[in-house]
Parts: sequence; C-alpha cells; structure tokens
Amino acid sequence: MNQDTLNIHHDLIERCREGDQQAHHRLYKLYSRSMFNVAYRIVCDEDMAEDVLQEAFISAFRNLNVYRGDATFGSWLKRIVVNKAINELKKKRFEAWPDDETFDVGEADEDEVYRPELTVDRVKHAIESLPDGYRSVLSLYLLEGYDHQEIAEIMDISESTSKSQLNRSKRKLKELLMEKS
Repeated sequence: MNQDTLNIHHDLIERCREGDQQAHHRLYKLYSRSMFNVAYRIVCDEDMAEDVLQEAFISAFRNLNVYRGDATFGSWLKRIVVNKAINELKKKRFEAWPDDETFDVGEADEDEVYRPELTVDRVKHAIESLPDGYRSVLSLYLLEGYDHQEIAEIMDISESTSKSQLNRSKRKLKELLMEKS
C-alpha cells in the first residue's frame, strides 16, 4: 500500500495537530460510527461502548503527535479502541480463564449448512450472551481480523489460551443457537 493510500486524511490530521476544532469534529464524524461498532462488539453494552469510544478519541487526539502514518489512521484508531474496550472488560473483571489451555479443533458436521432460522439478529444476540472472555476473543478473531498472537498481546494471555477461548466460544455459540432452534 503506498503512502498516499495510507494517509488519505493527512491534511485533516495535520489540522488536528495544530488544534483546529473543526478538524477534530470532522475526524470524529468520519470514524465514530465504525469505532463504536468495534467497541460494542467487544464490550456488548451500548453505554460502555460509548464510553470506550469517547476515551479512545480523547487518547487519539492527545497522542496525534505519535501517529507516524505508517498505517491508516483508521487502523491506528481501531487499535486504540480495541485496547480501551479490553481494558474496560478487565475492570469489569473477566470470567476466570480456565486452567486448561489445550486447543482441540472440532470437525465441522456435514449437516451444517445454511439454516434460514439463523438470522443476523439471532446470531448477534447469541454472541452478546457469551461470557466476556469468550465474546472478546471471538470478536477480535472473527470480526476484527486479529490473529491469535495479536489477541494474546492485546488481552495479556497466551496464544494457546486465545485459541482455546475461540474454540470454546464457537462451541458455546453453537449451543446457544441450537437451543433456540
């Protein structure tokens, strides 16, 4: 990716660095909805997601001087949002991580095909009802695209715990969806 592609908001960011309040507002408007969604998928609480969003933007605006432009502004901001959301969950206290860190990869059932009763709302509700630790790993891996090494660093867990939590969250999600069928 070339530098021009990475820095599509370079002028706006420079204006923010100079203290231009309109530029701050514009940057917020450009990214607030998507960053709220990122936060919400992790914390699963609208008020908490709103707090995470505000804290992330405050942190980003205060630290614009360290943004080097070697990644898109959106990906830099997303990392801040994810870290703030994870920190909020840590404050809320994660359910205890299991001692068993083994990772067993289950095989997909042949009868697992498209099922029309699994609507987006049902899947979303089932994800929201997962325990915090399961939901966080699942969201970071499947929805945000982080790999297990990155998740381990973000959440301060081992890579094998990340893999195990993902496996367990998928199993639990399947159970939740099967209950309601």
